[in-house]
Amino acid sequence: MSLQKTPGGTRGARGPGGSNALTRFISKMMARWHRRSGDKFQGMDLLYLTTVGAKSGQKRESTVSRFPDADGAWLIVASSGGSASHPAWYHNIAAHPDQVWIEFGGQQHRVTPTQLDGDERARAWDRITASQPRYAGYQQKKRCPETLRHRRARGRGCEP
Repeated sequence: MSLQKTPGGTRGARGPGGSNALTRFISKMMARWHRRSGDKFQGMDLLYLTTVGAKSGQKRESTVSRFPDADGAWLIVASSGGSASHPAWYHNIAAHPDQVWIEFGGQQHRVTPTQLDGDERARAWDRITASQPRYAGYQQKKRCPETLRHRRARGRGCEP
């Protein structure tokens, strides 16, 4: 499985890029808090996405919103808060699509990511924005936020 990386948007803010020790520390503390709070934040369900760095080869964890889909799959949105560039985890998945795990509810699963497009993406986007209307504004900020579906991988272990 491979993702067709789309170019970043031309609208939306350009973030500072990269991370530093402080932002990594804050992200870890927030993830711990969210885990203790039932994997929720501002009324959204969360999952913890583990990828392998596109350049570094190191495991990386990101906290993202999750939206239920058919057959036990989950939808996530690569919007980076509506910024013009894709989040780092999107590049990581494109580089290493066979090394992706999700965790929520204390359960970790190896998954197979799929990039949605066309009518399938439009239907998924409609469900996402109906569930969380705040996401509707991302399309005005960003050219086209990527929507990915994660299905549990079959016949593979769940340890990252």
